[in-house]
Amino acid sequence: MSQLDSNWSFVYDSRLTPKGFLFAGISAGLKASNKKDLALILAPEGSVFSGMFTQSIVRASCVHICEERIKTTSGFLRAILINSGQANACTGNLGIQHFQIATEKIAALLGIKEEEVLMCSTGVIGVPIQINNLVKNLPKLVSDLKSNNFQNTAEAILTTDSTSKKVLIETIIQGRKIKIAGFAKGSGMIYPNMATMLAFLTCDAGIQKEEWDRMIAIAVKKSFNAISVDGETSTNDSFVGINAGEKIEKRFFPIIQQGIDIVCQNLAKNIARDGEGANCLLEVLVKGTKNTDDAIMLAKSICNSALVKTAIHGCDPNWGRIISAAGNSGVKFNLNDVDLFIGNAQILKKGKLNKYDPKKVTYYIKSRMKGRYLVDDIVKIMINLNSGESKGTAWGCDLSKKYVEINSEYTT
Repeated sequence: MSQLDSNWSFVYDSRLTPKGFLFAGISAGLKASNKKDLALILAPEGSVFSGMFTQSIVRASCVHICEERIKTTSGFLRAILINSGQANACTGNLGIQHFQIATEKIAALLGIKEEEVLMCSTGVIGVPIQINNLVKNLPKLVSDLKSNNFQNTAEAILTTDSTSKKVLIETIIQGRKIKIAGFAKGSGMIYPNMATMLAFLTCDAGIQKEEWDRMIAIAVKKSFNAISVDGETSTNDSFVGINAGEKIEKRFFPIIQQGIDIVCQNLAKNIARDGEGANCLLEVLVKGTKNTDDAIMLAKSICNSALVKTAIHGCDPNWGRIISAAGNSGVKFNLNDVDLFIGNAQILKKGKLNKYDPKKVTYYIKSRMKGRYLVDDIVKIMINLNSGESKGTAWGCDLSKKYVEINSEYTT
């Protein structure tokens, strides 16, 4: 465990999960690789679920059904079944049938109602779930449920990811230990407004649905909605947050919000850094805006620029691409007020070119391209519009030849 800030600390033992939650992750033969591909989260009775989903109008049937079940149950659900390998999107009635078969079978095994089960899928679009393999392995999945199976669950949802993405934090409130745990997948088709990702968060502090919905929406806005790998949005993007346990007093809600934000931003940065073919994390901080929305919008525009991403990959201090992407963001500003930094090097000062050494900027980017994963592999860009007091951050990555290779051969 290491100190994160005044309230929360990281917990590195993934067996120490939030109280009352059980996790499972197995190989069910859904992937040709025989890697883990089926996961399950079982929440305690009385749990409150909140979900945010893809904003694409082309959506997998599981997304529609999950939204409906959260709405009809007022968020009082018990379980999430997750498969990887097949997105089960654009599969028509067959996709709906597979969802219903899977959730009916798992509900019976768990002794809960079918409408208390959500299902999320990820993988190749247009490919139905290998439902026979899935159903056959559900008893094995249920028998695998344990509080200390968090790592296996995180691994079972991966597709092209190079590493599992998980985070666990804890704090003490009035002598009570409270934990928040999250895990996610995502590597390609990542773009703001819910990227191609699945993410799940569990918290053992009880909070009513309306407040929980608000907290989740706040966290998503400045985490999963502030990342970009390639400007593509998917059919299956889903984030589900669950809380359970003894209710916590309203005066401690800001601490819980802080914890949710930490987990979501940590996972979002992991997704951006693990972008297909990526060598570094790009972090863009925008300051001096009139509101936070403008700051995040401008930062996302820079992170999503293919020209900026390729310049970073080539370690090219082409600051003109950065300022051009800012100008295309839709945020109004006066260039004569703008300060621009790449790392510690100030490129623009009140809109005018500052004296700097391009070779040092190139060296700075190169050193980050070879840095330790999410330690010193972060290329930082800062823009100050000097027109307000607000700020916001977005994350992305470099765009490499490897990304083209991965996505030109994805199904072949």
